[in-house]
Amino acid sequence: MIAADTSSIVAYLSGEAGRDVELVDAAVIGRELVLPPPVVSELWSKPDRALLEPLLDGTPVLEITDGFWRRVGDSRRVLLAQGLKAAMADALVAQCCIDADVALIARDRDYRHFEQWCGLKLAG
Repeated sequence: MIAADTSSIVAYLSGEAGRDVELVDAAVIGRELVLPPPVVSELWSKPDRALLEPLLDGTPVLEITDGFWRRVGDSRRVLLAQGLKAAMADALVAQCCIDADVALIARDRDYRHFEQWCGLKLAG
């Protein structure tokens, strides 16, 4: 299993180039892609969902487990205490992946802080 962030999924569906797009493509082909719930919400909120629906309907979603919200707050607090950027959506996505012990494909470089300080595994 491997998860992907919203920006990488959008880039993949838009036909953009990049290592993250290659990783998403390989995960889709290998049926290894899973989505964190916040990514699903972000994707469903996009105005043009025609390309998204087949992917969203056929891709498993990571579960949110007991204590999730507290762990999100704890991880975010660690980063903020270091003076680092820790957007709430990124914290939610990162924690889903940390809890499931699943690597994240991400175009957004802010996730590197979650990797360094919180145990997130970044793909590629």
